[in-house]
Amino acid sequence: MSAFLDLHRPGDPLLMPNPWDIGSARILVSLGARALATTSSGFAATLGRPDGSVTRDEAIGHAAAIAAAVDVPVSADLEQCFADDPAGVAETVTLARAAGLAGCSVEDFSGTAVYDIGLATERVAAAVEAAGDDFVITARAENLLHGGDLGDTLTRLQRFQEAGAPVLFAPGAVTEDQIRAVVGSVDRPVNVLAFAEAPPVARLAGLGVARVSTGGALAFAAYGALAAAGRELLEQGTYGYWGGAGAGRHAAGRAFADRP
Repeated sequence: MSAFLDLHRPGDPLLMPNPWDIGSARILVSLGARALATTSSGFAATLGRPDGSVTRDEAIGHAAAIAAAVDVPVSADLEQCFADDPAGVAETVTLARAAGLAGCSVEDFSGTAVYDIGLATERVAAAVEAAGDDFVITARAENLLHGGDLGDTLTRLQRFQEAGAPVLFAPGAVTEDQIRAVVGSVDRPVNVLAFAEAPPVARLAGLGVARVSTGGALAFAAYGALAAAGRELLEQGTYGYWGGAGAGRHAAGRAFADRP
């Protein structure tokens, strides 16, 4: 299996932040990130659109550009793989693999509803078959974000494991009890999304988590800083934002120094 999968060690989680463009990707790598994942919501924001409005070609092209710009593995957030049927999922995975990515995620939420567990499992199996041995599929059970219960989440993750998914993910599992139940229900590396209320990384390690991602949080933290700076300028006419700008300029200068 791939070098990317080798970074997933239960109890010593891979910290995998989610950049939203090439600049943020290079900065995160310069800070020590050993792998990255794209963010559908963060990328959509760069286009001035809401999450869920990006096309397959746009998402894969964006992820490929980030992968080409850094020297660490990059996994793509491809939502539900832009298809409801297993054949369409397999086609998306094949395109992502050809684009030079290390892996991608497959969600079991269509955009309007969670897929029937049978279809959801068939979609994961199709993704795994298309992935081959050097491309890591992360199978996501989304139902906790949409009113589902933990028991159904665990059943789905177990089915996705049986379908061959190398990494499992239940965004919305944020309490220690939930995370412990998820990790204990499967025999594959588990990713946890670092929501504000999630335990710190040291505690996640103790719970056996193998990977921690940030979703769109870093992108929206940056947009929050932009909004605060813009509000200060436009409403107060002052320039206090230069304190943060200096730190950002230093980080960018360090990350981009060896780039043409």
